[in-house]
Amino acid sequence: MAKTILIVDDSASMRRVVGIALKGAGYEVLEGCDGKDALSKLTGQKVHMIISDVNMPVMDGITFLKTVKQMAAYKFTPVIMLTTESEESKKREGQAAGARAWVVKPFQPEQLIGAVQRLCLP
Repeated sequence: MAKTILIVDDSASMRRVVGIALKGAGYEVLEGCDGKDALSKLTGQKVHMIISDVNMPVMDGITFLKTVKQMAAYKFTPVIMLTTESEESKKREGQAAGARAWVVKPFQPEQLIGAVQRLCLP
């Protein structure tokens, strides 16, 4: 059975690019257009990983991550931040909130899939 990954990004084209890469690697994909929308998709089903942008309207990625980590069903779900942010202070903030990896846009699909495969446990 394929593992499910939630992509959270306010850019539809970025969700599409990430989704194509993940589906090509055999993953199932859920999508959220911002943190609040993504939270509404987390209804208790098994999600093996979350890939989230940082800068989004309505609810940013760090706030979303902190909220997810408070949810019993998703407390241990690995999260990769996929963002244009490359400042060390932002990375530390994301890590403190529970991010397991930080991938800076633009990215190579192979780079993202490699990070997913390292973190998406059986």
